[in-house]
Amino acid sequence: MKAKNRDQSLSDSRELDGSYDQLTDSVEDDFELSTVCHRPESMDKLQEQTKFTKKELQVLYRGFKNECPCGVVNEENFKTIYSQFFPQGDSSMYAHFLFEAFDTNKNGSISFEDFVFGLSIILRGTINDRLNWAFNLYDLNKDGCITKEEMLDIMRSIYDMMGKYTYPSMQDDIPREHVESFFQKMDRNKDGVVTIEEFIESCKKDESIMQSMQLFDNVI
Repeated sequence: MKAKNRDQSLSDSRELDGSYDQLTDSVEDDFELSTVCHRPESMDKLQEQTKFTKKELQVLYRGFKNECPCGVVNEENFKTIYSQFFPQGDSSMYAHFLFEAFDTNKNGSISFEDFVFGLSIILRGTINDRLNWAFNLYDLNKDGCITKEEMLDIMRSIYDMMGKYTYPSMQDDIPREHVESFFQKMDRNKDGVVTIEEFIESCKKDESIMQSMQLFDNVI
C-alpha cells in the first residue's frame, strides 16, 4: 500500500510539472522522496477546486517547485522570495500579512495548494470572492471586522515596501491620512470598525478599486 501511495504521489507531482523522463525515473524517485516533504493533490482535483487550466497549473507548479523544492514555503523563505520584487523598500511586514492570508490552515507554511487556491481567488474569483479575500488580509486578528489600527498597520507596511524614495516622496503621516479617508467612506454606522458588509459595499461603489481589480483578470 505504501509503495502504491508513493507511486501515485510521484505521478501526480510529475503530472503537474510535466516532467516525464523514463531514463531517470529510478534515480529521481529516491532523490525526490528524500527532499520533498509535501506533494500536491492530483491535477484533476486542483482543476476542480481552482479556476486554472491544466497548463496554467503546470506553469505555476514549476515556478513554485523551483523556489520551494521541498513542496512548502515557511514565512522566512516567503519574505525572502517576496523581497526580490521590491528591492527599493522593506517588504518584510507586508509579506508577513500576505503569508498569513495564504496560510489558511495556520500551520506556519504555504503548500502549493494553499498558493493556487489563494491565487485563483485573486486572479479569477468573482468581485465578492476577491473582496472577501482582501477583507481577510486587512482583518489581522480575524475577528470579523477591521479596526483603524489594523488598516494602519497594512498601510504602513505598503509604504515601507514601496520605499522611501518613491516619487513624489511620502510623508510619515500619509498612511494615517489614508486610513482616516477610508474609514469615512466605509464605516457607515460610525462605530469605529468596518464589517465585511460595509467593506464590500464601499469597495463596489469605488470606481478606482473596481478598475484595479479588473487588472488581474488576464495576468496568467
